[in-house]
Amino acid sequence: MSIRGLHHNAYRCRDSEQTRRFYEDFLGLPLSGSLEIRETKSGRKTDTLHTFYRLGDGSFLAFFEAPDMPFEFKAQHDFDLHIALEVDLATLDGMLAKGKAAGIETRGISNHGFIDSIYFRDPNGYVIELTCKREGHDGAMDPTRNEARAILDRWQLAKQAA
Repeated sequence: MSIRGLHHNAYRCRDSEQTRRFYEDFLGLPLSGSLEIRETKSGRKTDTLHTFYRLGDGSFLAFFEAPDMPFEFKAQHDFDLHIALEVDLATLDGMLAKGKAAGIETRGISNHGFIDSIYFRDPNGYVIELTCKREGHDGAMDPTRNEARAILDRWQLAKQAA
C-alpha cells in the first residue's frame, strides 16, 4: 500500500455559511460537496453538515457544522494549528491587499527562507497561511540535503538531557 495524496483535512466550523463566504468568496475555493448527516455510522442521531472546498490539486478542505456536539472554538496560535495553502507570488501579493481591504485579520509577508507567507484568521479562529515557494525551496525540503533526521534526533536528545 502507498499513500497517493491528501483527499481532505476536516475541521469543525461555527456556521457553514460564514465558512463558505471565507473559503469560497474570499479565498476562491469552490464549494464542491455538502453532506447532511442525520445518523452516524454507529447509529447515534445527529444534525451535522459536512462541506468540502476544492483545492487546485484536487484535494479538499472540509468542515463539520455539528451544533449538537460541543466544541470549544478559539483563536488558534500558529504553532497550535494552521492550514498552509500554496499560491504563486502574484496571488500572495493580491491576497495580502484583499485581506486588508476586507478587514480580515491579515499578517505578512513573512520570509521563512524557503517560502514567503501571509496569514489570515478564518471565522472559526483557524490561521490560514498562503505561501509561495522561494528559490531554493526544493533543496530546503530535500531530506538528503537538509539534515532533517539529524536535527530531529538532536532535538530528542536535548529533551532527554533536560
